[in-house]
Amino acid sequence: MDAGAAVQREIHGIQFIVASGLMQRFMALVERVAGHTETVLITGETGTGKELIACGVHEYSYRHAKPWIDINCAALPEHLVESELFGYEKGAFSGADNSKPGLFELADKGTLFLDEIGELPSHIQVKLLRVLDGAAYYRLGGHRKITVDVRIVAATNQDLEAAVREGRFRKDLFHRLSQFQLRVPALRERPEDIVALAQHFLQLKSAKMRFTPEALRALQSHSWPGNVRELRNIVAKVAMAASGTEIGAEEVLAELSADRQKSDIPVPSGDLQDMERQMVIKALENTGGHRAKAAEQLGISRRTLTRKIGEYKITSAPCDKSRALGALSLKQKKFFRAKVKLPVMLRDSQGVETHVTAVNLSVGGMGLEGLPDPRRSEGLMDISFVLPDSETRIEAKVQVVWADLDGRAGATFVVIAPADYKELQEWTNQRMKEEGWELPL
Repeated sequence: MDAGAAVQREIHGIQFIVASGLMQRFMALVERVAGHTETVLITGETGTGKELIACGVHEYSYRHAKPWIDINCAALPEHLVESELFGYEKGAFSGADNSKPGLFELADKGTLFLDEIGELPSHIQVKLLRVLDGAAYYRLGGHRKITVDVRIVAATNQDLEAAVREGRFRKDLFHRLSQFQLRVPALRERPEDIVALAQHFLQLKSAKMRFTPEALRALQSHSWPGNVRELRNIVAKVAMAASGTEIGAEEVLAELSADRQKSDIPVPSGDLQDMERQMVIKALENTGGHRAKAAEQLGISRRTLTRKIGEYKITSAPCDKSRALGALSLKQKKFFRAKVKLPVMLRDSQGVETHVTAVNLSVGGMGLEGLPDPRRSEGLMDISFVLPDSETRIEAKVQVVWADLDGRAGATFVVIAPADYKELQEWTNQRMKEEGWELPL
């Protein structure tokens, strides 16, 4: 139950605790997506911290020093959404005594976060789509066209694809918003984070208090439909009710039972066998049914895990595709760049060879470091390198499309053999999957 491996980040002034490998991979995706300019759609259950992830996208991006503006689309009356987003001029409607810039103007050069985007009225969806496509717009009652440079990050706990099928959300807007799509993992998918977060929240209440190992196991056995928000509230309640410095499983289970009864949710059995069975099931789900990894996560031997699977009559857990941490559009799949550090040989038209280092690699080209003289990199050049973690040597012709005086450059593949291209494509697809991306068909 040691949460010593937890990593603490600060996002928007809030401590963000990450202990699980799943969440570490997810945060790596967030940082990668932040470095791009496309719109981002963040999905996930209520209470998973979608707004904090959106803040992370802004703070890790080159726009971090520019404005961060947010709006909850579900919190405003429908007739106010347009004036809030796009602003209005004096006299545009009753009560408009002064002109007011909209949130798009306030977020110019920065990031605009649209929370609960699924609640956006249909007529606003049309106008939002036009602005996202670069069209100028007018304030309500205005005659001056306004153009802004804003990155949109949106979030929802709805199934927007279902909303599209039902006609409640525009298909073109959905595709425009989800150029990158990030799914925040539910808390039950990452039991290590339950422990780390529970201990963190408890320390905020009292530095002297601690959970017993049994109490932490009880917390891990809960399904957490309210995710991190629910966990924080439960920890606050047990801390307030505690008579000593140690909080045991009984106190935790009692609070969980009371909380579930208030929500009219069936209370699970609190006995240790049921808790253990739930932990085994969760470990198998988290590892896609991989018994060795599940046993390691539980801190038991594979033989013991196999015995418990038989004892509790647990069927194997298949890998759930919906657990992908994010989704790539076809366009983003094409330009996906994997971070690498591998030696590359370049040969110019005069036969002069130069050895450089590739720092990223995609099916379209690579980023290079250590180019001694960019002026000698004009025209087609031969390139040769070995794909990482393989024995496949790729040989192609490239064009250096940009270079700087520090030796950094970007090269695009111009001529590459079909067999080599297939190998490169399969390698990049595998790297995408390893990072947690769901790939389009």
